[in-house]
Amino acid sequence: MKKGINQWCYPAGAPLEDVLKWTSEAGFSAIELNLGKPGDVGLTLETSREDAQEIGRQIKEAGLEIDSLSTALLWETPLSAADPDVQNEGKQVVRKMLELAHELDASTVLVVPGIVTADVSYEQCYERSKAALIELASYAEQLDVTIGVENVWNRFLLSPLEMKAYIDEIGSAQVGAYFDVGNVLQFGFPEQWIALLGERILKVHVKDFKTSVGNITGFTNLLAGDVNWQSVISALDKIGYSGELTAELTPYAHDPAALAYDTARQMDVLLGLKTAVEN
Repeated sequence: MKKGINQWCYPAGAPLEDVLKWTSEAGFSAIELNLGKPGDVGLTLETSREDAQEIGRQIKEAGLEIDSLSTALLWETPLSAADPDVQNEGKQVVRKMLELAHELDASTVLVVPGIVTADVSYEQCYERSKAALIELASYAEQLDVTIGVENVWNRFLLSPLEMKAYIDEIGSAQVGAYFDVGNVLQFGFPEQWIALLGERILKVHVKDFKTSVGNITGFTNLLAGDVNWQSVISALDKIGYSGELTAELTPYAHDPAALAYDTARQMDVLLGLKTAVEN
């Protein structure tokens, strides 16, 4: 498994050149960039093919690789929206991510599948988002990129059995799971999710969570919460996962590079657990 870090671990607006420099110097091998709105740093809805290729060149020049993209835009334009126009905007976001991933030789894009709200029922979220992903899967296949459905705090796909069934019902090799370890701890055990999802897991996000807090402020840095990392690493090893462990954490208020250095050391501990499992 490789050490990766998401662009969100750095302050919003941090120049891409600095993000890549901090990531490389801290000892990561991979960076995960985020698709943003026009004017954001890095990849945006207006990024051209040529611009993406230039960003890819910068990543390689920094001694890094990129194998996944994520975005927060689908919270604003969910695939589960009642308004077809909003749904279509969400589909366009995913298509743009797939196109940019193709240009960057990244294998996977992260997709928040939908959001259950007072106005969008669980069943509606399930059916609308599933139909959208079935449609998007064919485009993903054309571009040779996979779609990783993430488990997030969206009141949706609340158990590993349900997430497994959801992915299987989509029925495409281009759609799997982007598993976030910290996101499930308040509601279950990540090692059990890993065992059930198995080879459906395309990518993994890592952060920790304090169950005593029990709300969104309970998310914390690696090794500072209640995740049983030995069990998580063992479960990943058992399913043969060998991709990136990508940290997705809140930036420090001061010294933006410090989080990268601290997280890299913490991830060395996690990868050391893999060695212990193998031995």
